[in-house]
Amino acid sequence: MPTNLAINDELLASALSVSGLKTKKETVNLALEEFIQKRRRKEAIELFGKIDFSKEWNPKKARGKI
Repeated sequence: MPTNLAINDELLASALSVSGLKTKKETVNLALEEFIQKRRRKEAIELFGKIDFSKEWNPKKARGKI
């Protein structure tokens, strides 16, 4: 999906340098992947302590292994 973006040249140059990648496309794609991972980790951390744990729950039984 071709897209035209106005990306800050200094930020992109820094990202290229830090990443060690060879192309702008690789650098932008990596930055997007890392952004998504970071946000998903943040969402998971926010759930900490909000999900009730049941001592009776058996994961093997739930998978039909018992």
